[in-house]
Amino acid sequence: MIVRAAEVHEGDQLATIWYEGWNDAHAELVPPELKRERTLDSFRDRLRTALADVRVAGPIGAPVGFTIIKCDELYQLYVSAPARGSGVAAALIDDAEARLAASGVSTAWLACAIGNHRAARFYEKRGWHRTTTVAYSADTASGHFKLQVWRYEKLLIPAAS
Repeated sequence: MIVRAAEVHEGDQLATIWYEGWNDAHAELVPPELKRERTLDSFRDRLRTALADVRVAGPIGAPVGFTIIKCDELYQLYVSAPARGSGVAAALIDDAEARLAASGVSTAWLACAIGNHRAARFYEKRGWHRTTTVAYSADTASGHFKLQVWRYEKLLIPAAS
């Protein structure tokens, strides 16, 4: 599975993957106020802003999943429903971990919605450990939305020099 930089013209496809994946995994777990903020347009806007940090799996013009890293955080990881279980998520998380390690991060972290057991099992299988429950500031169009999340961490192997 090849993981590559996102192309500008893939924004709508990636936003759809994010919107549908977020609704599958989070819509029933978060407060209604946050759910209202999570529109398809909000995901398009966030992707546009983060494009330099977006990596995708799938052919050019037909991505099936993506990651975004932010500093020492695996900020987002989403795979389209038809591609789930195909190894796409594993390829994406391996790529994200390698990028984090190459940037000097020794301990990476991610936020997982409390109750998202499918994602939690995946992270744990990939060597991530739930360390605590924390207050997280989710980005929204109207500012930051505070909610409790599970914090996962992973020690990364430094990139070879």
